[in-house]
Amino acid sequence: MITKRAYAKINLSLDVTGKLENGYHQVCMVMQTVDLFDELSFDMTDVGDRIPDRIQIITDSEKEITADKKDNLIYKAALQLLPCFPEDKGVKIVLKKNIPMAAGMAGGSTDAAATLRGINELFDLKLSDEKLCDIGVRIGADIPYCIMGGTMLAEGIGEKLTPLPHLKGYNLVIAKPEAGVSTKYVYEHLDALPNPPHPDTASMIELIKKGDPDPAGISEYLGNILEEVTIPACPEVQKIKESLMGYGALGALMSGSGPTVFAIFETKEKSEAAAELLKNEPGCPAKSIFVTEMI
Repeated sequence: MITKRAYAKINLSLDVTGKLENGYHQVCMVMQTVDLFDELSFDMTDVGDRIPDRIQIITDSEKEITADKKDNLIYKAALQLLPCFPEDKGVKIVLKKNIPMAAGMAGGSTDAAATLRGINELFDLKLSDEKLCDIGVRIGADIPYCIMGGTMLAEGIGEKLTPLPHLKGYNLVIAKPEAGVSTKYVYEHLDALPNPPHPDTASMIELIKKGDPDPAGISEYLGNILEEVTIPACPEVQKIKESLMGYGALGALMSGSGPTVFAIFETKEKSEAAAELLKNEPGCPAKSIFVTEMI
């Protein structure tokens, strides 16, 4: 059996720079891995002639696997590698879900990335990370990043990756409201905005490249253009940001298309105290709260 961790991501900066003819949006964003993860295990199975059973998915999250598993990114990732399996072999995948769903943290994409890595190792396919990224981008634009992880500049539709000096150990509180907004809705309504403010991604990149930036410096350049759409549709995002800033955060930002918010703190003790205050806040706007760090 092979076990893999599928780590979540946040966006320290997210800008949309254009739209392609095929409808995809061009982005410029700084991605960062955080220490919040799903766990996937992979077992080789003997299936004989039972071809429909060559990819089995078991999960503790009923909502994660829809009635038609073919819509699931884990299944799609496994299907990409199915031609490499021995004819009489299949794979059983067991998913333990920790990352909130539909949260702007690439929960589905990182599970797919871990699936590509896990099956590659289970069947000793010897596929390089570059090859796995080529396969992953066919399924979703975030998957190449989730395969590589760390601190990255992502451009194009998110698949063009440039490594940046690795940020580690920055203390975070991550909070997700119960309400959500679909990614499709967010991008469609962003297109209708006349002049949304763009984050200063260039300054964020320059600061990171200088090496060992302090948390306050990183916090100064946090920015996400998609907040302009998501916050009016999901006001809890703004409430969480304001609460965490009031509890001592150096900066707070929505991740991806939301609705998850992360906040940066000077110390682990301060992040733990802020999480507790948020949890006990009357009418707390967050359904899920995590204390973690950048890795």
